[in-house]
Amino acid sequence: MTTVLLVRHGLTAATGHVLTGWTPGIPLDDRGQAQAAALAARLAPLPLAAIVSSPLERCQQTAAAIAATRDGQPVLVEDRVGECHYGDWTGKPLRKLAAEPLWRVVQAHPSAVTFPGPDGESMPDMQHRAVAAIREWNARLGQDATYLICSHGDVIKAIVADSLGLHLDQSQRIQADPCSLTVIRYTPMRPFLIRMNDRGGGVEDLMSRAHGRGPAMAGRAQSDAAVGGGTGGADHAGPPGAGGPSANGTQHADGENRQPDPVTPSSPSAPSGRQQSAVTRG
Repeated sequence: MTTVLLVRHGLTAATGHVLTGWTPGIPLDDRGQAQAAALAARLAPLPLAAIVSSPLERCQQTAAAIAATRDGQPVLVEDRVGECHYGDWTGKPLRKLAAEPLWRVVQAHPSAVTFPGPDGESMPDMQHRAVAAIREWNARLGQDATYLICSHGDVIKAIVADSLGLHLDQSQRIQADPCSLTVIRYTPMRPFLIRMNDRGGGVEDLMSRAHGRGPAMAGRAQSDAAVGGGTGGADHAGPPGAGGPSANGTQHADGENRQPDPVTPSSPSAPSGRQQSAVTRG
């Protein structure tokens, strides 16, 4: 089972105001630097086989903060998890873009969107390249690996939608806040969404079985869903379908069986108007 930690970059001065896209020279602001440092401290107990990042500065800085707690572990650049290429929309205020006819298509039918201009990318193409990158890194690092990718809001939402078997149009129901943690565990049969938009809590349940945190699951059992909701990871030795990695204590995708946690992860807030759209969160 390969476990992927998806981290959105921390806040910048432009976040929520301007669609920066691939504009160079957009660093983390003081808030973003503090977010990255806090996340790095929270993840410090968790061994990471690799730290992979979008080439954009805001992601590089976030990933570097995480790497700094790991004896100089390198940050590996992966262009395919870079921001969506927004074409002529790049660098424009979100308030202005919200008046464009294409805005409503982005909200309701992102699968039909190709951003204008010669450098504009379609949202399905963005999802395809990002998911392909995940699958290739999974194969490269192996089934026992836990690794981290630092990316962008729209990209993470597209990856999550794929992991849940959702149409890309449903990705607008997903939220990825700045410096949030989303975790997907890939098994031979299916992915499991372990956490989504998590901004607090421990990482003990993400420890690989290879590091002595419970027995390894073999064969079909590691791909089986937790029938009845599972134990939330409290009984690692339970029978297939009774618990384990598909139902851990902070899984936001399953509202039925959550373990108490000293620090409760923030739940995604309900969308409210245009401010909660995909492009406002990238």
